[in-house]
Amino acid sequence: MQQHFQAPREGSSVAADQNARPLRRWEASAYLKDRFGLSMAPATLAKLASIGGGPPFYKNARAPLYPIDLLDEWALARRGNVVRSTSEAA
Repeated sequence: MQQHFQAPREGSSVAADQNARPLRRWEASAYLKDRFGLSMAPATLAKLASIGGGPPFYKNARAPLYPIDLLDEWALARRGNVVRSTSEAA
């Protein structure tokens, strides 16, 4: 049974610690949703890991591990710029 991942609050020691424990794929999915509002199912992250375009990870035996600092960078780059209207988005 999977546990619910509690994403670190901004300014917490885990969010600020660049050497925090890397996250498993299901934890990375929950982290992206909780911290950035990005709905990325674990299956989507797995697909992106095979075709490219997903967040960087490394493998420990069979398990993909996502460093938190690299997840943050990837999510911020994916988010885009802040706009005041839809006409600015183009």
